[in-house]
Amino acid sequence: MKNHARGILPAAVTALALTAPLLLAAGPAHAALPNRSCGTVTAVDSTIAANLNKVLTGKLRGAMTAYRLSCARAIVDATRTRGMPDRAAVIAVTTAIVESALENNPNMVDHTSVGLFQQQKWWGSFEERLDPAHSTNAFLDAMLRLYPNNSWQGQQIGVVCQKVQVSAFPDAYQPQAADAQRIVGALWSSLSTAGDLPVAGNWDGGPAGNVGVWRDGRFHLRNDDGSLAYVDWGQAGDLPVSANWDGAGPDNVGVFRPSTGQFHLRMDDGSLKILDWGQAGDLPIAGNWDGGPAANIGIWRDGTFHLRNDDGSILKIDWGQAGDLPVTGNWDGAGPDNLGVFRPSTGQFHLRMDDGSLKILDWGQAGDLPVTANWDGGNNSPAANIGIWRPSEARFHLRNDDGTLTQLDWGQPR
Repeated sequence: MKNHARGILPAAVTALALTAPLLLAAGPAHAALPNRSCGTVTAVDSTIAANLNKVLTGKLRGAMTAYRLSCARAIVDATRTRGMPDRAAVIAVTTAIVESALENNPNMVDHTSVGLFQQQKWWGSFEERLDPAHSTNAFLDAMLRLYPNNSWQGQQIGVVCQKVQVSAFPDAYQPQAADAQRIVGALWSSLSTAGDLPVAGNWDGGPAGNVGVWRDGRFHLRNDDGSLAYVDWGQAGDLPVSANWDGAGPDNVGVFRPSTGQFHLRMDDGSLKILDWGQAGDLPIAGNWDGGPAANIGIWRDGTFHLRNDDGSILKIDWGQAGDLPVTGNWDGAGPDNLGVFRPSTGQFHLRMDDGSLKILDWGQAGDLPVTANWDGGNNSPAANIGIWRPSEARFHLRNDDGTLTQLDWGQPR
């Protein structure tokens, strides 16, 4: 937090400072301490930062780095862990852009202020203020105290920042809000690749869909009889996908590699098919968009699906908002596959039907990851079902046609 009541130096001292600065620095000089880490910096961070530099227009225009992105991610992760919506993260990131340019600075330049939010000593100990999760939570706690009953959600972003920070420069925040939204949008929908990630498909050719997880370059697939099949595919940083790439036999597995914007698809014979589609920050999807025998790929970016047809052409469909997670499936049991999103902030699936209408299903909670397949083998209906995998439990919560719940323990908690 910036100092709010700076003293006015006497004119003689001001003149001395301008004409003889060395006299004011007669004491021993101290080298500035390096910025503290905000977490692991990856190659994907560099790619996302480069993409953001094409669109940022404010203080960080052309200045986004992988390190700064890792600090923004720490703020986003702390916000999401609390189950708060992405707008709270936008407010926090806006503040950090103004206060520290998204750098976890341990140097007390302005009195005792340090860290991403330049918080002074009454916000916590020195180390606490340099802990991105602690400092973010301290900021959010203050925001919630100042705005009872979540009234902050109806306020302008810059107004909320100022009320928490009580800055001497109240107009500094709002101009950075648009860039904060872009940064949070690139990160909020990004799945953490640490630990298990859920997948769903038909691995054994039976009537019902199956579940599985992808971990460190290996698929752990559950068959109908509860047995386990391993498939080694992908590498650290990839995101798993599954569908019938070659139009015959059981479903296949694959990965989307954000660092290159490529899908690496495994065919029935174990061969590799690479398709260039998407970029870092996108979320991958798979389904049959055009009614051909084989499944297609696609990505979801900033509320828009970018779908690849068999002939390589693109189909764009707007659906969802920042913070959502994309899903696909044949919700109505006819025609090509449909699209949808899972909204963690509300625990709802927003499914798009063939006619463009919306169907909302309450299922899951913040922190869950969505999966879709036909869990009950049709049950006299070919429509796909929804479900979630809860990372804290390593448990699938699957919704059947009649709304009943099937739970399956699979994977490792994270």
